[in-house]
Amino acid sequence: MGDHFKTDLGVLDQFVKTLNSSVKDLDDARTALSHVRGDQIGTSRLDKACDDFQEEWKYGAEQMSEMIGGIKEGVESNKKSYKEMETNLAKALNEMEQQGTSAGGK
Repeated sequence: MGDHFKTDLGVLDQFVKTLNSSVKDLDDARTALSHVRGDQIGTSRLDKACDDFQEEWKYGAEQMSEMIGGIKEGVESNKKSYKEMETNLAKALNEMEQQGTSAGGK
């Protein structure tokens, strides 16, 4: 049964790195555009649309960063739990083996 359920802790580490990178990329993109003002682009209607987009982009990027942060925390917590479970299981199996050996089972 254990063959069907496996957790690769290295993959979880890579997923956390990817999440961190995505938050950084969002922040970098928003920062790169933050100095561009709508009044530098053209007509007043286009200027207004650019300013509105900039505000919505900022809000959306902040919301996505928060959500990604929550996912990252969950993945890190799950990784820690899996690691603890593996450690505890290995310890229990070693103890069982030692008890079997000391009881003359081998």
